[in-house]
Amino acid sequence: MSMTMIAIIIFAIAAVGGLFLASKVLSGQLAPWAVSIVHALLGAAGLVTLILVVLEGSGDNRLTAALGLLVVAALGGFYLASIHMKGNVASKNIVFIHAGIAVAGFLTLLSVLF
Repeated sequence: MSMTMIAIIIFAIAAVGGLFLASKVLSGQLAPWAVSIVHALLGAAGLVTLILVVLEGSGDNRLTAALGLLVVAALGGFYLASIHMKGNVASKNIVFIHAGIAVAGFLTLLSVLF
């Protein structure tokens, strides 16, 4: 199995957690910390895996674009976590922006297979 495929699988699992977290926040509730931490750790693992793929130098610019988008999504995730740490529910707009960038990054990464 290629490292790209491993990154895709890791991000797909992280996305499932992200959907659960978003459903909590969008209903006005704080998300459970355990799920938030697992989501963050999976996102970090996916980023490290994707960084390794990009550093291998496959030459596919979509990998670099996906990495850029997913790094921006991760920064948004840090911001969401900072809101969560204060005991506040994040703005729905911020959740949609974070999710939208993450989905764009994931779809860009997925496009490498096709």
